[in-house]
Amino acid sequence: MTEGLLDRYDGIVCDLDGVVYAGPDAIPHAIASLQSTREHGTRVVYATNNASRPPSAVAAHLRELGLLLGDEDVVNSSMAAAHVLRESGAQVRIVLPIGGEGVARALREAGFVCVGDDDAGAGTGDIDAVVQGYGPDVRATDLAAAAHAVNGGARWVATNTDLTLPTEKGIAPGNGSLVQAVRNAVAVDPEVAGKPMPVMYDMASERIGAADASRVLAVGDRLETDIEGATRGGYDSVLVLTGVHGLADAAAAPKERRPTYVLADLRGLTQPYEVETAGECDAGASIARVRGLLTSLWERVDAGDLSAEDAAREMRQACGS
Repeated sequence: MTEGLLDRYDGIVCDLDGVVYAGPDAIPHAIASLQSTREHGTRVVYATNNASRPPSAVAAHLRELGLLLGDEDVVNSSMAAAHVLRESGAQVRIVLPIGGEGVARALREAGFVCVGDDDAGAGTGDIDAVVQGYGPDVRATDLAAAAHAVNGGARWVATNTDLTLPTEKGIAPGNGSLVQAVRNAVAVDPEVAGKPMPVMYDMASERIGAADASRVLAVGDRLETDIEGATRGGYDSVLVLTGVHGLADAAAAPKERRPTYVLADLRGLTQPYEVETAGECDAGASIARVRGLLTSLWERVDAGDLSAEDAAREMRQACGS
């Protein structure tokens, strides 16, 4: 029997925005493919850089889309930020949360006091840390409060720095754009807790119960977060072509952002992974032949025979993406 991609791993850490859904709507084939993955016996934990909602709300959304999972099957970058603060050993008690409900909830569940709680200090100087995550209702006054606290000496942790966010209407500004707005008003860079840091992958891997990173597969649509985060943590990775980055982006990627596998969509998780190295590649080429071209382009870039920009150009000319 031909080995399928899932047969190589005990579990999957799967990104959400651009992989499972865009806004409220499911990505085509995602739900059925993930259900097949579950039926295969492979544990799936969902790990998202989007910090706006608590895991319970994200899990409820996924159940509405048709997936079977528990709240414990979701980790987000707010949880990673709380983990970073808790494990640092620094004296942090009062935290200013910026973003959606998920940010403050993760901090409270980790034992921190959030600004606005009854026993929190009221002044900027009382704030030990700022945790900045995405929220659709974040206002200019929230960003100003973050900047004032950071300039007052508070530690600054960004849940993630994704510049954009896939939505049902298209690409929108992400948390990284809001973080940059604060950075314009302060003199320090934030610590980053979410991807491309491997914290969430490690948290998810622990929930999967895998023996080590080699038995866990990371799935995402962004090279600079999902794929680089997997590389940093020692995990194999999948770039799925339903979100932010496409084949030309992958062709130009530096080594730390190159995925182990490339899938047209999540149906590829339950199929054998094939790579064709011979023949021409055009807009109608199979995904197996496209993978072969991508490998060839990377080899030429690494040998110094091709620039990253020219690799991207060749991929666009060959496959139209």
